Amino acid sequence: MKVLDSELIKGFTRMCQDGFDQGWHERNGGNLSYRMKDEEVAGLKDDFSFDAEWQEIGTEVPELHDLYFVVTGSGRYMRNMQTDPASNLCIIRLDSTGTKYQIVWGLVNGGRPTSELPTHLMNLQVLKRRDEDIRVVYHCHPANVIALTYVLPLNDRVFTREIFEMATECPVVFPKGIGVIPWLLCGGKLIGEATAKVMETKDFAVWAHHGAFACGTDFDITFGLMHTVEKAAEVLVKVMSITDRKLNTITPDQFRELNKPFGIEIDEQFLYERKTDLIGEIPED
Repeated sequence: MKVLDSELIKGFTRMCQDGFDQGWHERNGGNLSYRMKDEEVAGLKDDFSFDAEWQEIGTEVPELHDLYFVVTGSGRYMRNMQTDPASNLCIIRLDSTGTKYQIVWGLVNGGRPTSELPTHLMNLQVLKRRDEDIRVVYHCHPANVIALTYVLPLNDRVFTREIFEMATECPVVFPKGIGVIPWLLCGGKLIGEATAKVMETKDFAVWAHHGAFACGTDFDITFGLMHTVEKAAEVLVKVMSITDRKLNTITPDQFRELNKPFGIEIDEQFLYERKTDLIGEIPED
């Protein structure tokens, strides 16, 4: 099968377009990566070229050695992924040490993978270790999530609890909560390490004053997670534009009622008793 005809590339580029349509990808903002299955590699390999030079990743991911990934290109626009995949994304393989990559398909007009490649690969390594089925890593710039990083404490428990209270389905979709990372320079090893630490236990990380980072087992799950968090953030922004306090909200015991019927286990650290109705209240314990 040709790469351009594959369901993999169709799904990958559709997610890029969906994110652009939501307004999460101004200019060349955001990036997406996918760890390929062996059968996907085998089915597309006839289209690959192995002539390109090996390049340094900028980090070490030995557990991903010899694997293949679909990734967006650096400086490329998400709005162009679906119309011209060959120019805007690429398939790479890693070497036997997990320190170098080679472009085997795509970026036909030159270029390199996303500048966030070290972060993506470091997180894909952690996620593979956590769950072999997690293959998608997605970074975008959802406006309401970003706005909240200017007004809420950059605290995992507070941020998660405020988002949880905006929609009942939030703890169902991400019962392990949200990790919040203070501002760090994007594209480097430090932010990759910080995000990977969050991804050891969670599926969603907030990059303060910058954007968000999500993972999932497929494109729909990952996009749905980002969409859910951003929608809840939008509701919270609207509430905070009216008042700094909540007259009504969902209680910890009401959240706990979700566990059995939905087959989940909401992390209890986010179900602390509030002392006041003030939005952004930091728990005492």
